[in-house]
Amino acid sequence: MKRVTGIGGILFECEHPEEMKSWYQKHLGLQTDAYGTNFEWRHADDPNQKGFTQWSPMPKDAAYLKPSNHSFMMNYRVENLSALVPILIQEGVHILDEIEEVEYGKFVHILDPEGNKIELWEPNDEAYDQIVDGRTK
Repeated sequence: MKRVTGIGGILFECEHPEEMKSWYQKHLGLQTDAYGTNFEWRHADDPNQKGFTQWSPMPKDAAYLKPSNHSFMMNYRVENLSALVPILIQEGVHILDEIEEVEYGKFVHILDPEGNKIELWEPNDEAYDQIVDGRTK
């Protein structure tokens, strides 16, 4: 079974998220919205299938990143979260919450050995594509 298949996103804290998004838009050309921006790409094993990587500046001390004391969180794409979580539990990985299912995928959070919070995401890229497309219109 595949576990991590790619990077789903980078979430990080900053003093002024709106200013940060504006700076990245002006100087680096990122097309930002309320959540940051998305990088669209194609799956290597199926070029007809889209994938996305989220870039999100968040307010300083964002509760979403807790209990980690770090100012960032990596989001990793996985293939079968429901099958992976029991394996991680058996391996002694610290699972922070239950699997949450939303229209664009399933999520769960874990901690690595140094206390970094990690978000695992089983994406529904078709639904995510529609959401992203709706934001950019």
